[in-house]
Amino acid sequence: MTDRYGRDVLAGDWRAPARGRSRPVPAETGLVVEDATTGWVGAVVRVEKAGGQHVVHLEDRHGRLKGFQLGAGFLVDGRPVVLTPPEAAQQARLAAARAATARTASGSRAVQGVKAKVASGSRIFVEGRHDAELVEKVWGHDLRVEGVVVEMLDGVDDLESAIRDFSPGPGRRMGVLVDHLVPGTKESAVVARAATLQPYAAHVLVVGHPYVDVWQSVRPERLGWQQWPVIPRGTSWKHGILRELGWPHATQADVAHGWKRILGTVRTYADLEPSLLARVEELIDFVTAPAAP
Repeated sequence: MTDRYGRDVLAGDWRAPARGRSRPVPAETGLVVEDATTGWVGAVVRVEKAGGQHVVHLEDRHGRLKGFQLGAGFLVDGRPVVLTPPEAAQQARLAAARAATARTASGSRAVQGVKAKVASGSRIFVEGRHDAELVEKVWGHDLRVEGVVVEMLDGVDDLESAIRDFSPGPGRRMGVLVDHLVPGTKESAVVARAATLQPYAAHVLVVGHPYVDVWQSVRPERLGWQQWPVIPRGTSWKHGILRELGWPHATQADVAHGWKRILGTVRTYADLEPSLLARVEELIDFVTAPAAP
């Protein structure tokens, strides 16, 4: 008998969305997903529990991170998915792999389960708070394992007095990192005098980077630039940089907040210029070298 009305239009999953129904997908590290609401596309970096809910962190192609609540509302290859926590076995494998190959922010192999050493007699001195915070972020793990403390000089105009006050000697080495250490500057003259100060010279190493400020040792790409802008003479360099970024720059509080934002773009040693990396590594090697018999 002929069906004069055709098939039942309500038969089957007639309410299914055009892209299909969401399917559950474990949020495994490296999975590339899109947040359907904002259009953010990134690879899964990690999943963690925060505030009673699971949060998935996605890193886009520019290295920017953004967190989203785990669950529905994501696309994989254009198809809707519900992101679920990584499977327990996979999480265990990833944890074991991370422990075996873990690297610190400085690129050295992370030492697991080792308490920081009691501070040694040797020290690394830097010019100011921002220098100290940058060194801590990238080399902090290494320095704690070695028992090396970083201290601030608040400038190097009176470096010779700082050396005398510290009184370096055998087993008590002093490493100093100087900003803008280039020929012809006042910093180069100060360092030249300090390098020959007796009887301490053999136990002191002063090195420097060429940047006007340690901010400039952060790769400009991390801030969306091809190179750091040139700030005109007579203008505060830090205030000028913040103005170029379009950030608040009128007060010292603005400067402090701006530095925190710049520091936040630094994830590992790869986000810093090689000139700074080499100098800091040189200082660490110097202050941790075994004392001569």
